[in-house]
Amino acid sequence: MRPRFALPALACAALALPAASQQAAKPPPVNLYIDAATQSMAGMPDMGGMLGGLGGFLARRMGGAEATTPVYPTTRGSGGLGGQYLDVALHNRLRPGVEAQDQIPPGLRLGKALVLLPITPGSATPTPERPVPGQAQVPDMELTIREYWGCGPNVRPGQPKVSTIKVKGGTFDPRRGPQGMGIDVQATGSVSKGLYVPDRDIDVQPGYVYWPNPKTGKPVPAGASLAGEHRITGEGIPASMQFQVEAASDFMPKLALRSQGEPSESIALSWPGLAQAQAYFISGMHMQMQGENRYTLTVWSSAEVPGAGSELHTYLGPGQLDKWLKQKVLLPAATTSCAIPRGIFAGGSQVQGREAGMPGMLTMTAYGPERWITYPPKPADPRQPWNPEWSVRLRTRSSTMAMVGMDFGGMGMPEDDGEAPSPQQKKPSMKGLLKGILGG
Repeated sequence: MRPRFALPALACAALALPAASQQAAKPPPVNLYIDAATQSMAGMPDMGGMLGGLGGFLARRMGGAEATTPVYPTTRGSGGLGGQYLDVALHNRLRPGVEAQDQIPPGLRLGKALVLLPITPGSATPTPERPVPGQAQVPDMELTIREYWGCGPNVRPGQPKVSTIKVKGGTFDPRRGPQGMGIDVQATGSVSKGLYVPDRDIDVQPGYVYWPNPKTGKPVPAGASLAGEHRITGEGIPASMQFQVEAASDFMPKLALRSQGEPSESIALSWPGLAQAQAYFISGMHMQMQGENRYTLTVWSSAEVPGAGSELHTYLGPGQLDKWLKQKVLLPAATTSCAIPRGIFAGGSQVQGREAGMPGMLTMTAYGPERWITYPPKPADPRQPWNPEWSVRLRTRSSTMAMVGMDFGGMGMPEDDGEAPSPQQKKPSMKGLLKGILGG
């Protein structure tokens, strides 16, 4: 898990000025942070709009239509419902927490301006209070973790790393805190220590204003574009705060991930390269039930080194990308294929003595460029003073999720060569699964 902390505005803004220490005594007073994400479920159409409509109907029936309004942050998922997501955060040291507007280009299709407002932490999605349960009985449990890594058809020497955690059950009383934990945990073996991912996100905190927010949030329409001129206005905002978003910093296209091969075989993954991609990363996991309260969790990543996990599916800065490309943690931008080692995701779960299929899940991320804009620009002559008025950080990425063993093609994906598979080759289709769900 990544450590979560609120990144102070001054520290984050200082990242925009990597070589400015001799020219600028302090970071700019106004700092804007824009995150653009494209998410998808491989082989599936975007469901965000459809489920949003269903959610709106249910919310109205329950007297809470505002529950369907997207609220910052929305860009930190890794696929699922699909669509384009946009987060905007502004810290104005001159007038902290005061409303501001982003006058947007028509291509974003969200009106003339995004209204940025403060958000009280926890106010957008209140958690209902639940009574604290009394003493409970914890059963004996066993979890085995099997760790694999690297692209290739075969399992490499020295893999998997295996760790088994056994919990000897007992009583647990949450009212007594840690003293109420009457269980014994034993671990054997080991898996790799996870890679540390710096947290550079802007979380909800006092002094900032955000979009989307409970009052002005809207879903981003399909096909919307950030490209064009943006102008930030509001109390204390410099009149000069106007900038251009280039096509290279626009929403990234969807990742069109394809799969070939059964879970018992080596699974070949391929995708058309994205022009904006700086690097790629894929991870997978498969949970199996081996019997009553006995589980096996298989994890795999496309990295050439152990320890890379799901925490990498986030925004990574240029320095982190360069470092992990050199260390072969990430796949280079020119990569368009990767093989999952043979059989690591094979087998289902044992439910009441019978095997039940529980497919593994894959997550893939394409890391887009990160762009910093400061005004006025840094002078070429280091002897000249430099006191920037504002900065903008713009980050992009595209992520998708997929089920191992499913045919990802046929829905919004590039077509195959047109040759129909033989009956013995045919795999479960995402299109067929969706058709069954929707009854279409």
